[in-house]
Formats: sequence, structure tokens, C-alpha cells
Amino acid sequence: QVQLVESGGGLVQAGGSLRLSCAASGSIVSFRFITMGWYRQAPGKQRELVATSTSGGIANYQDSVKGRFTISRGNAKNTVYLQMNSLKVEDTAVYYCKGSFLSGTSYWGQGTQVIVSS
Repeated sequence: QVQLVESGGGLVQAGGSLRLSCAASGSIVSFRFITMGWYRQAPGKQRELVATSTSGGIANYQDSVKGRFTISRGNAKNTVYLQMNSLKVEDTAVYYCKGSFLSGTSYWGQGTQVIVSS
């Protein structure tokens, strides 16, 4: 099994910054996610893609976070970060990390809460 654990969420004022981290662990030896990403779900809304990054370093962002958020893969295998700057109230959500293998099998973390106050 594979586990993903997010950290770094919290309460921040609008205009502030947070850095989310996600690390994977598990019993599978030498696995590597082909894609890792961040998704978020605000109260009463569907989960949506925020940003993804392939193992080759190709990043993809939701339009609303372009220029404010930066996704990066860590040096350690199967880690991913999300640097969030210029946060807005509408960025408030639970943020989830997702890792996907080439086969299509994916794993989700438990989520970390981000609250942006006005």
C-alpha cells in the first residue's frame, strides 16, 4: 500500500503565503509516481485540480492560480510541494495531494485545510 501525507495548511490572511508539502511512503519498493498533483475542495463544491507535475518536470495549473502558485517535485522520491503566494479568500479549501502511476492507479492523501481570511 501507498500512503500520502500532506502538511503545511493553516490560517493565513489574504495576500499571505503558505507552502504545502506531500510525502509518500509505503511497502512498495522503488515506486515512483509519474504524476503528482494538488487538488482542492471548498465547502459545497466539487474537488478541482489546482496543479500537477510530471516526473519530467512538466507543470500544469488551474487558470485561477497561475502566477500565484508554484508546484515542485522534491529531491526525495515521491514528494511534491505547492508554494501558494498572494492567497485569496476564494483559495480557502481542503487541499489534497494525489500521486498517479503510469498504469493509472492513483492514491490520495487525507487533505490539509487552508483558510484564507479577509
